[in-house]
Amino acid sequence: MNFSLAPRTARSALTIAALVFLLPACAPPGGAAASETMSADTSSWRSLTGPDLGELWRGYRADSIPSAWHMVGDTLTKSVSTDDIITREPYADFELQLDWKLSSGGNAGVFYRATEEYDHIYWSGPEYQLLDDAGHPDGRNRLTAAASSYGLYPSEAGVVKPANEWNSTRIVVRGSHVEHWLNGKKLVDFELGSPDWKARVAKSKFSDWKDYGRAAAGYIGIQGDHDGTLSLRNIRIRPLD
Repeated sequence: MNFSLAPRTARSALTIAALVFLLPACAPPGGAAASETMSADTSSWRSLTGPDLGELWRGYRADSIPSAWHMVGDTLTKSVSTDDIITREPYADFELQLDWKLSSGGNAGVFYRATEEYDHIYWSGPEYQLLDDAGHPDGRNRLTAAASSYGLYPSEAGVVKPANEWNSTRIVVRGSHVEHWLNGKKLVDFELGSPDWKARVAKSKFSDWKDYGRAAAGYIGIQGDHDGTLSLRNIRIRPLD
C-alpha cells in the first residue's frame, strides 16, 4: 500500500473535524417520507463515476487510485483484493446512492465521514456493509450482514439480492442522523453520538479507536481489501445543506 499522505490542508481540516463530537439530533421531520422527498431534487447531484477515476477517487492515504480499480463501461469494478479508495472531496451532510453487486461469497463496504488519521479507514469511518449474505459467514449475523452499520446496528434479512445480482443502496447522513437503505427499504436508522450509539461502540471492536464515527466531515470510501469481484454503477452524491 502507498502510505503517502493526503495534501496537508485536507489532512489538517479533517483532523480538526475528527475532534468534533456530534450531539444527538432528532430524525428529519416526517421520517421515511422526508427522506424519500430528498431524492426528488436532481439539481445538485454529483456523479462519482467517469472515464478518469483519478479526478474523483484516490487510494486511502495515497495520491493515486490503485490500479486494480478500473472502469468497465459505466461500471467501477475490482476483481482482486486491493487497497481501499476514497473520494477526492470530503463530505459532511449528504445523500449517497449507488448500485452494487458482488461475486459469490463477496464482502465489501462503503465508509463515510472517514478521516486519514489512522492506518485503516474503518478505524474512523462508519461502514455500510456490502455482502453476499447467503455465501459469506458474516451473513449469519445481522450486525455484519448486508446494509448493517457494521458491528453496531443490524439490518433486516431477506432484502439483499443474491450474488451477481444488482442491489440499490442509499445512505443519508444529516447532522448526527444516519439512514441505511437497501433496494428501496430503510433498514437501519440511528444517531451518531447518542447514548445508544456510544454504548454499542463501547461493546464493539471500535472501542479501541477513540475517534471512530466522531468526525463532522470526511471522505466516502469503498472497501477493496477482500477477495472477489465488486462492481458499482450509478454512484452519485448530493450534499445536504
